[in-house]
Amino acid sequence: MKKFLTALLLTSLFLAAEAQTDKASLKSSSRLFKVKEDLTSVILIIPKDSIVDVLGSDSTYLKVVYQDNEGYIFRRDGRIIADIVSTTPPPRSQNIPADPQVPASVQSTRYKYLEGKYGTTMGTRLYERKIWKGMNSGMLKDSWGPAQKITRQVDGNLIKEEWLYNKTWLYLENNMLIDWGPVKQ
Repeated sequence: MKKFLTALLLTSLFLAAEAQTDKASLKSSSRLFKVKEDLTSVILIIPKDSIVDVLGSDSTYLKVVYQDNEGYIFRRDGRIIADIVSTTPPPRSQNIPADPQVPASVQSTRYKYLEGKYGTTMGTRLYERKIWKGMNSGMLKDSWGPAQKITRQVDGNLIKEEWLYNKTWLYLENNMLIDWGPVKQ
């Protein structure tokens, strides 16, 4: 009985771990392989800055899902990103606001644009004005709109930027969101 309960507990922990998937942002375009050791089994090319679901990994490959295609990419091409974080973005004055007073047809057009550009999952997150570590500056602009002020510092090959919105600062390195926080008054 003790062995059965231990096996049951381990199985449930394994299934819970399997249900939780990580995300990865691609640092460069990458080939998605059907079989990881067969470099001729390319399913498709995943564009740079795409977000994929990570199902597993080893020292060389990440097992991922991209647009309902499951396969393997080289580990060096992807960067595991933190969980998607929902934040309260600044009010929008220049872009289409996501509020009930805006006609549904205008909101629908913005959603269709984001879905066409990023796919359903990412388009929905951007439409809901969410941000997360690892997103690029283009996604950030599509989510929150242009910043009120951008401070840029170049240090060799490293480009550091601080974007200021109403009450929030965002820190980017080489076009990738690294951190954010409230503006100190």
